[in-house]
Amino acid sequence: MTSSLLQALKENILIADGAIGTLLYAHGVDQCFEAYNLSKPEEVLQVHQSYIDAGADIIQTNTYGANYIKLARFGLEEEVHQINTRAVQLAKQAAKNETFVLGTIGGIRGIQKLVTSKKDIIRSFKEQLFSLLLEGVDGILLETYYDIDELTAVLEIARKETDLPIITNVSMHEPGILENGMSLADVLTQLEVLGADVVGVNCRLGPHHMIESLEAVPLPERAHLSAFPNASLPAYENGKLVYSKQTDYFKRCAKEFRDQGVRLIGGCCGTTPEHIRALKDGIEGLTPILDKTVQVKEGLITLPSSQTVQSNPTLVDKAKKQHTVIVELDAPKHLEIDEFIKGAKALEDAGVDAITLADNSLATPRISNLAMAVKMKQLHLNVTPLIHLTCRDRNLIGLQAHLMGLHTLGFHEILAITGDPTRIGGFPGASSVFDVTSFELTRLIKQCNQGLSFSGASLRENTAFQVAAAFNPNVANLEKAVKRMHKKIEHGADYFLTQPIFSHEKIIALARETKHIEAPIFIGIMPLVSYKNAEFLHHEVPGMKLSDEVRARMQARSNRADAIREGIEIAKELIDTAISYFNGIYLITPFMNYEITVELTDYVHEKTKAKSTAKVR
Repeated sequence: MTSSLLQALKENILIADGAIGTLLYAHGVDQCFEAYNLSKPEEVLQVHQSYIDAGADIIQTNTYGANYIKLARFGLEEEVHQINTRAVQLAKQAAKNETFVLGTIGGIRGIQKLVTSKKDIIRSFKEQLFSLLLEGVDGILLETYYDIDELTAVLEIARKETDLPIITNVSMHEPGILENGMSLADVLTQLEVLGADVVGVNCRLGPHHMIESLEAVPLPERAHLSAFPNASLPAYENGKLVYSKQTDYFKRCAKEFRDQGVRLIGGCCGTTPEHIRALKDGIEGLTPILDKTVQVKEGLITLPSSQTVQSNPTLVDKAKKQHTVIVELDAPKHLEIDEFIKGAKALEDAGVDAITLADNSLATPRISNLAMAVKMKQLHLNVTPLIHLTCRDRNLIGLQAHLMGLHTLGFHEILAITGDPTRIGGFPGASSVFDVTSFELTRLIKQCNQGLSFSGASLRENTAFQVAAAFNPNVANLEKAVKRMHKKIEHGADYFLTQPIFSHEKIIALARETKHIEAPIFIGIMPLVSYKNAEFLHHEVPGMKLSDEVRARMQARSNRADAIREGIEIAKELIDTAISYFNGIYLITPFMNYEITVELTDYVHEKTKAKSTAKVR
């Protein structure tokens, strides 16, 4: 059977099966579908037989997620071999003499690329691949791969390990374009060069958009084309995803797939034996096409403008040339903004370069930092808003929409952070989103700078975001923390804001460990206002540690005014050390006491001016 699969595709249009999970779900499965190969094999066997009865020439094993990484979610990671082996046995038991059996391996990565390392993916892939090959499949189906880097890595491994036919199906968030911005045509050509025998698409899109995407894809030189569309866009009814059952539509679309040169047609999410029967009826009497005119619809893929929208000097530009001051001024937790505006104006008069606006810091709701940035702009304040953006509060849809809004309004400085956990804030029962990490968010923001949305679709204009990242030097192993800094730079971080530092030795050590790093580093300085304030920060706030000397000095000041004065003096001493090694100072305003940060800003300017004068002399 193996040797005849490619021969059959050369001469005919073949029909594959549809969704396995959809049918198992209908039978009451709502956990790990692949585990049913062992616990309920009769259910899996029945699904295979129903697709063969519907006319499928090819069936796939029930192994889409039967790898170590995905099975670990259900505590089944040690049963990879058994689950895959039994899956092949069940598919071969159902198969008739003329039915081909493909061993299916699903993709792991989506937009969240950092969830699983490539090293772990490869190790997991090899284990599953060898289990399928040992049991004697007719070919390997690699399906639902959004990340092309992952797919090319596993395809190269599979091609070295077997001469069996390999089918590679990518998935698109947007018609005609992959997540990395490459066109479908270019990606399929790349897969053919790497040795795939069949290249195509599956999942996410229904027939309409899949056919539209294939119109821009030429016939491969050696390989064949495949298409496994979803039944439709899903509806959400009574807590369940429901797909269209209009199988006559699939029958009509079968000919359109054939007209685009597709030789292997199957189904993905929501498809049933009725859909497969409709596809079989739709290609009856048709033969594969040998020539095709490629069509590129205007607007399907629009290249972004190469223009840059930000002409003013960025914070990075300033910090590389001169001492630069950023001040954090929290938006209010209430709707009275007069004090915030007074503070922002005072800081502008003091000559700060940017005001950072936190994104619901400590998981406590405040006025939207975007709204406060707009307010600052409306008041014509000559100071740059640096807007914090957390992964906690928005899913991928909300994050991209927010970034598009920031760009549209002309705000280009962003601090990408994970965000404090909701349980520490005023709404401990609130959910945290965390679709991505701060590393991934930084990468996605920089993808927008290339004119590409998170899905790879064109934004039709390049954004011009400068991305700051947070850095915590208050750790036992500073060298390890700096390695994390390198990782953030690799993902696109342009500069860093540190957690508050209360130790001269720590500032000097940080300078020593980061002397090779070109990205500007803004040293966090937080003036203390009382001994209680110092103890709270030291003992209860993650990422903050005060030296014994600082705590003792604050403890010695029982009078509030004296304590504030002492806190300012400590901050000035730390600034003296910081400006000796770094150009960036990041002042955190305590409890809206902006008069303190104004005084410290003036102090930075006085000291740097004196330093410059001394150099001239």
